[in-house]
Amino acid sequence: MMTMTVWQSIIIIAIVSLTTIFTRFAMFILFPESKIPPKFVRYLGDVLPPAITGMLVVYSLKDVTPFSGNHGAPEAIAVLVMVLFYRWRHNSLLAIFVGTILYMALVQTVFA
Repeated sequence: MMTMTVWQSIIIIAIVSLTTIFTRFAMFILFPESKIPPKFVRYLGDVLPPAITGMLVVYSLKDVTPFSGNHGAPEAIAVLVMVLFYRWRHNSLLAIFVGTILYMALVQTVFA
């Protein structure tokens, strides 16, 4: 087990903080509102959100085994409610929140 001194910890936290700040503000410096971003950047802005969402869905459901335990029922119910909630409200964050709360309630009460 490796331990760090207080100064090493401070330096690491400072470097990580500055890197995070730089990556957050770099896009505003490289592509100000008055300047139209290149087609490639606009293309990435269009295709990455659905691609990342799909990747998160696959990652979340990768360990679900339909032939053992509760057969993935809480996951299926939560995903279905999330999809229906999104179609109703068109709010991704709210749909994710509702689906997560429902899933947690299901696994702690109904499928416990």
